[in-house]
Amino acid sequence: MHLQPNRHTSFEALRLPQYRHLVIGFLLTMMADNVEHVISYWVMFEKFNSPVLGGFAVLSHWIPFLVFSLPAGALADRYDPRRLIQVGLIMFMGCSAAWAYLLMTDTLTVGLAMFLLVIHGLSGVFWSTATQIILYDLVGQEVLPSAVRTLATARYVGLIVGPGVGGGLMIVLGPEYGLLANCLLYVPHFIWLIHAPCGPQFRPANEIPPARPFRGIEDLLLTLKEIVNNRQVWMMTLLAGGASFFVANSYQAQMPAYANDMGLGDPGMTYSMLLAADAMGALCAGLLWEFLGSKSKPTTSKAMFFALVWAVSLAAFALSNNYILSLVVLFVAGFAELTSNSAAQTIVQLQAPIAFRGRIIGLFNMSALGLRFGSGLCVGVLGGVIGNHESLFVACAVFVIFLGWLNFKLKLKSHG
Repeated sequence: MHLQPNRHTSFEALRLPQYRHLVIGFLLTMMADNVEHVISYWVMFEKFNSPVLGGFAVLSHWIPFLVFSLPAGALADRYDPRRLIQVGLIMFMGCSAAWAYLLMTDTLTVGLAMFLLVIHGLSGVFWSTATQIILYDLVGQEVLPSAVRTLATARYVGLIVGPGVGGGLMIVLGPEYGLLANCLLYVPHFIWLIHAPCGPQFRPANEIPPARPFRGIEDLLLTLKEIVNNRQVWMMTLLAGGASFFVANSYQAQMPAYANDMGLGDPGMTYSMLLAADAMGALCAGLLWEFLGSKSKPTTSKAMFFALVWAVSLAAFALSNNYILSLVVLFVAGFAELTSNSAAQTIVQLQAPIAFRGRIIGLFNMSALGLRFGSGLCVGVLGGVIGNHESLFVACAVFVIFLGWLNFKLKLKSHG
């Protein structure tokens, strides 16, 4: 049984008590995720100083989404998604605790670090996919756009706050005990999920997808066939995949170099300000669209327009040698990215048929998150050949071309 908001239209999802519990738990989990990144990446750099290991850390974070998002969606169709989220949280906590133990006993090796990075990536697959499924149980279709935007905003808040909390824990407690303390951030969400009013037993009989085993490639082909018949879902999945593969957030790893290239001296503070501008733009977008409420409806045109604004803004950043201009265009990029992503995800979740809901959401995550490994090649590896600024500009330009093709296909299908 879905909870219903009151007559107000602004911040609709947050007016629902149980959804507020979900957002708080999601925010703490996102923050804890980034706390572990900050501490573990620092430890790996200090102990091994290996660029290869750093590259593996990025791949191990996104490739699990590419390989396992669809199976995770199928599991969420068949089993209680609350328990799948809890499995992910246990894996997150286990990773933080294992990092702490290996540091305390001075037994950390490159192989063990790689293993923990892979487990951490798998944890995110369980957590993120199943979370999108339980939104239907907590808010229902009418409030779903608000719920998706709010979770996206909470994600950026976690990205902003997490590194600061991680740095503070390292200073106050040291990396070992900081990682142990980080385990506690997952606990509130885990406890709430025990009896949270979501899952199959809270759904009407006609909203429970059929329990079918996952059949690997066969299921992938069936899911692709299903979304091809839905123009909006197909286009939004392609849009998310193109943005993920060509650009994604790969430029963030190069921020210290961009700051240094601007001739501003120590890149530490300028690096932080550049990252903050991007995240603050996304945060402002989430707050603005939530304030507008029902006046802000997700459409394919909106998702594609703001994807274009995002790419153009990042291309301008790539060409900029002015620090203030860079802050402005990154703010715009963050605003446009959240707007486009949340619109695309909302359309997919609203349009996904019940029988394939988990699989389609899993496929969307595979596209939107799993394909991010490609941006490491398009921006990172290419940057080593032609330069960081040039590679980012080229990646954005290629994505704009892809966006033009996608828009052409969208209009062609609509007229057909």
